[in-house]
Amino acid sequence: MRSLYAFLVGGLFGAGLLLSGMTDTRKVQGWLDLFGDWDPTLAFVMGGAIIPMAIAWRFVPGRAPLLGGAFPAPPAPEVGRKLVLGSVLFGAGWGLAGLCPGPAVASLGFGGWGGLIFLAAMLAGMIAAPSVRNRLDAEPLAS
Repeated sequence: MRSLYAFLVGGLFGAGLLLSGMTDTRKVQGWLDLFGDWDPTLAFVMGGAIIPMAIAWRFVPGRAPLLGGAFPAPPAPEVGRKLVLGSVLFGAGWGLAGLCPGPAVASLGFGGWGGLIFLAAMLAGMIAAPSVRNRLDAEPLAS
């Protein structure tokens, strides 16, 4: 039953990405082009995700998911070098490719080498991340 729900929710997520234009690299790069032909419409997509989640987090304490398990803990509020470095790398990849991970997977459904290359690079980064994280943890912060 969990697999059926996961399939349905994943399909709904993918349809939302397609409908919102998040799988169109030109639209995403237009959002990031602040000093050129800026396209502000993806702000509504982000608002449509952030606002309901901010409200939902208020109702999570003391509850459990319907299909078992537990809700993830809220992220830690501190900003460290791992968060900053990860955000910069994520943003750079997003800006260069015009895709972030969810839309990249959704874009595989309509073909093209760009999505496959992005997915391969993303998987390589995910494989390399633990060793890079361990190395960063081992190095002291410069003062």
